[in-house]
Amino acid sequence: MHLPRRTLLAASLFTALAATVPAQAADANTVTVMVGGINKIIYLPAKLTEVLGYFKDEGLVVDLQSQPAGVDAENQLIAGAVQGVVGFYDHTIDLQSKGKEIQAIAVLCKVPGEAQMVSTKAAPTFKSMADAKGKTLGVTGLGSSTDFLTRYLAESKGVPSKDYSLLPVGAGNTFIAAIKQDRIEGGMTTEPTIAQLLKTGDAQVMVDLRTEEGTRAALGGLYPAASLYVQNSWAAEHKDLAAKMARAFAKTMQYISTHSAEDIAEKMPKDYYGNDKALYVSALKASLPMFTSDGRMPAGGPETVLKVLAATKPAIKGKNIDLSKTYTNAFLAAK
Repeated sequence: MHLPRRTLLAASLFTALAATVPAQAADANTVTVMVGGINKIIYLPAKLTEVLGYFKDEGLVVDLQSQPAGVDAENQLIAGAVQGVVGFYDHTIDLQSKGKEIQAIAVLCKVPGEAQMVSTKAAPTFKSMADAKGKTLGVTGLGSSTDFLTRYLAESKGVPSKDYSLLPVGAGNTFIAAIKQDRIEGGMTTEPTIAQLLKTGDAQVMVDLRTEEGTRAALGGLYPAASLYVQNSWAAEHKDLAAKMARAFAKTMQYISTHSAEDIAEKMPKDYYGNDKALYVSALKASLPMFTSDGRMPAGGPETVLKVLAATKPAIKGKNIDLSKTYTNAFLAAK
């Protein structure tokens, strides 16, 4: 039996529409998040949220992508290529000074979780940031948070930026190679790179920003760092999605605060720690105090970050920055 052409067309159209409905429904809960170096322990909550199933529990499909430096991740966000970034909160302030409104909707770290390292070879004549004159210092990328913090640490010891050089060397193996090859005398990096350098003896910790005590001593207060941030306009238009994302990360922060480094390491993919799981656990133990327990912005944190940025960035100094637009706890459960 031959069906009329109109009937066949209608059937084909119905089939096509039926096929697209589930895809559209799925797309409505699909979010792409760029992470400023997914293997860094400061950004561990991103992958941990995925492996614990908390994104799935919220009905989300989250595509985690990685960029070695936070500044590259923020560019992807501004371009609209991704909906969220797991990177440093300080970018929200920096971008507001450039007319872009970005806000952290979940704060993962209350301190930077980084350390200013000095190569063992340079250590005899490079004892503090007051000795930075004439040195070449490594950062993940120019315009990155490691850049902001390095400049502040040097400036606070009376060494202006014109007196030293910053070299973008990334993190992990590329940072370690720069130290070993004497391309840099020191630099700002994170775990597990710090633990690897300490184990081999190639570098030492000069300024420790992995703890509250060290951060307060160096920066004058808590410095909220690793965060999930999005464009303010996107959050306003996708309140349900933003709330689901914030809740998923908050659950992870609660998990981290109630589990050991060993428990957490067991959840992570093997390529995060390679053939030295003990080193990874050691690095994770040193890092656990930096995480928030609930994803909320710590009191006084934004003011410390603004102070640090204003001291080193002419574009921010004297600008009227509205901190209330750089973060929100509104998508998290009320205390």
